[in-house]
Amino acid sequence: MRVKGTAVVTLPLFIQTTFGEDAFQKWLSQLSTEAGDVYNYPILPTSWYPVKEILVEPTRKICELFYKGSMKGAWESGRFSADYGLKGIYKVFVKLGSVQFIIKKATTILPTYYDSCRINVVNFSGKQTILHIAKFQSPDEIIEHRIGGWMERALEICGCKGIKVDITKSLAKGDPVTEYHISWN
Repeated sequence: MRVKGTAVVTLPLFIQTTFGEDAFQKWLSQLSTEAGDVYNYPILPTSWYPVKEILVEPTRKICELFYKGSMKGAWESGRFSADYGLKGIYKVFVKLGSVQFIIKKATTILPTYYDSCRINVVNFSGKQTILHIAKFQSPDEIIEHRIGGWMERALEICGCKGIKVDITKSLAKGDPVTEYHISWN
């Protein structure tokens, strides 16, 4: 499975912005040779990279180094990725769009970041929704949390308050889907 460079490019920016250049160098020095070869050079936003080696393992290293092993590192990097990806004209688009429209767009946005995946809106009522990732070739909790953080921040940009995103099922843990229960005020 592959991930688009637009998702990959945010990891070093997240570390540098949140923890500083020394932390970035520490992270970089602990990556595999393959990941180091990618992160030592400019990342091409339009290129595709192997998801496990270039996104999962480096994000796991963020969790280990800066979050005491907590998945919060994956979640926060997802939030940062939403800020990065939804800037400029896209941020205006998200702010002006309805929540229902933005959630419906999730079905087309996710496959632009990860090839061979599918997400469905299972239920949308009032101020809550249920989303299922029904297909993801290489499921991993790191990616599930990163996507959850991205969704949370995208809804904040849309103007939602009191957002709660819960992962209630997980492909990575053997469930038939990854399920996100999302609610807001």
